[in-house]
Amino acid sequence: MSFLKRSLLIITTMVLLVLAACSESDSSGETNGSNEASAEDKDTIVIGQINWPENIAVTNMWKAILEDKGYDVNLKLMEMGPQMASISDGDLDIAPEVWLPVQDKSYYEEYKDEANFEDEPWYRKGIVGLAVPEYMEDINSIEDLNANKGKFDSEITGFEPGAGTMKKTKDVINDYDLDYNLIESSEAAMIATIQEKVENEEPVVAPLWKPHDIFSKVDLKFLDDPQKTYGETEKIYMASRDGFQSDYEDVYQWMSNWELTDDELGDLMVSVQEHEDNPVKGAKKWIDNNQDVVDEWME
Repeated sequence: MSFLKRSLLIITTMVLLVLAACSESDSSGETNGSNEASAEDKDTIVIGQINWPENIAVTNMWKAILEDKGYDVNLKLMEMGPQMASISDGDLDIAPEVWLPVQDKSYYEEYKDEANFEDEPWYRKGIVGLAVPEYMEDINSIEDLNANKGKFDSEITGFEPGAGTMKKTKDVINDYDLDYNLIESSEAAMIATIQEKVENEEPVVAPLWKPHDIFSKVDLKFLDDPQKTYGETEKIYMASRDGFQSDYEDVYQWMSNWELTDDELGDLMVSVQEHEDNPVKGAKKWIDNNQDVVDEWME
């Protein structure tokens, strides 16, 4: 083979290799771009969850609704204080349960400039206070507690310390000059203690709220609160991180439309509790039975 032919062959081969490389680069670029878009389409919505019956119910409800719409949803179990801090930092998308105007006022005041608190509540008939068993007929007011502190061992059985209601209970102790200690534990431990005490017809006093399924399991009554330290009717609002509305316009609108009545929330809690091992399944069952309610939110 002549030098000229060898040179032409080498040049031709190099040109073909260069073209092939460019083609691979273009193809790779398109593939990477497609992968990036796919990842963006599947960004996970992170919703804070607290181990309270109504919270477990509504968070699993929204997980079921949004996943049916093609979104990935992560329910992150964390107490109220960390939830609000994470909303502020942008690490959490939704904190679904903010009680106002009293219980979570301190969190609202601290984070109102860094988070988006909805103008309208999703639940309007919340009640909070100290509760005792119905069989404690002589104790009907918070003012009756000091005279009966021996019956309770001077203890109020509480739950997670970061909850707004626990903070408010400390105010109650101060406002009424109660000679009591507020025992911190968990919501599950508090409920277990209440059920055990009621089963044995023993005294117990605890900060509770409605909606809560404990009232369907044992007979309890709220103590009168003459000073209104716990407030009167509470409403439950959703909070979201700054920018969530623009990042997820449809989801934000759906959740802004969300509202539940007493019966709807009660039925949802029951359905989720009946599927304790798979709460999303219980939420889906409720959704199927209340599709007209859900459809109104999705308009």
